[in-house]
Amino acid sequence: MRRVLSVCAVAGIASSVFAVPASAKVGYYVIRWDNTGICQIWNEDLRYKPTEWPSTYKVVSKSLPTFTAANDVQLKLRAERRCTL
Repeated sequence: MRRVLSVCAVAGIASSVFAVPASAKVGYYVIRWDNTGICQIWNEDLRYKPTEWPSTYKVVSKSLPTFTAANDVQLKLRAERRCTL
């Protein structure tokens, strides 16, 4: 019984190691709306893309690994006056 329990424990730990890189691929990017100039942080993990009505958007940053990094880029764009909000 102990061998079965230890094999299950090792298998569970090994499977969790493989699951971490899959969740690490989720990223964020900054988009800029054309009609208002507002920059928004968008999560790549969301199921749908932003609705392009009544305006369109343009991706203005590369994919970033964390929300904090995306927020830093957004603040930099606002300081450069490339985004209004």
